[in-house]
Amino acid sequence: MEKILIAVDAAGMEKNAVEFACYLGRLTRSKITGLFLENMLSANDRVLQEAADYEHQKQPLGNRIENYENRKQLIEKNISLFKEKCISEETICHVHRNRGVPEKEVVMESRFADLLVIDPETSFTPSYRGAPTAFTRYVLKNAECPVVIAPKSCTEVEEIVFTYDRSASSVFAMKQFTYLFPQLHSKKVTILQVSETGQWQDEDKYIFSEWLKDHYRDLHFEALKGETDTALLDYLLRRKHVFLAMGAYGRNYLSQVLKHSRARLLIATVNLPIFIAHR
Repeated sequence: MEKILIAVDAAGMEKNAVEFACYLGRLTRSKITGLFLENMLSANDRVLQEAADYEHQKQPLGNRIENYENRKQLIEKNISLFKEKCISEETICHVHRNRGVPEKEVVMESRFADLLVIDPETSFTPSYRGAPTAFTRYVLKNAECPVVIAPKSCTEVEEIVFTYDRSASSVFAMKQFTYLFPQLHSKKVTILQVSETGQWQDEDKYIFSEWLKDHYRDLHFEALKGETDTALLDYLLRRKHVFLAMGAYGRNYLSQVLKHSRARLLIATVNLPIFIAHR
């Protein structure tokens, strides 16, 4: 891996996401590109643009200038803090300032990155209602490289958990994770599936062992019995220092589970980085 992209609200930088991006950059010796996003309404959205202009014009000129200068200084300060953090973590960094529609800017940049790191609470609208935000859900659905949802606090990874649902997408996520993070080969690896029986089939275990034993030293298999949503959620709430990797179904699972009011509590309690890849 060579390029890690981190999506940042230019006026409200999420320090936890920056810290985790630096951890991954240091781990893999990859460059980090900070994508500092400034929300600009789409030129095609005439109604919203005119309403925003009207509200803007109602403010005294002096206040508008002061607000502009304050925002400009805040963004410049955040960029400086980002660079200082990367230097202190001994990682090479670059900065891109994107003024446009944040979601579309991130997707476009993700096409030319190996990995994208985002904070699930990043939002560019006043109607923010908790994580994952509309911005995060859009990025998860449309990103053109694997995405990592940053944890609330950065801790060293001690275990990797691969979720497996017998689909090609879940195996694809394992491959992408393994290729991007060969430095984690010595960590404990758990391959997790949820089924009605709560048991692994011997054939599946053999195939996985034959393939992954050349990539990882410490393989374990675990099966949960019950409904996927409930069983997986309960399992995650009991884990620490884990890097969770999910396939395409993981995107759907997150979109459904994290829509509920318990989303903020879930993210704060679980505090796990989540790697999501799809074909």
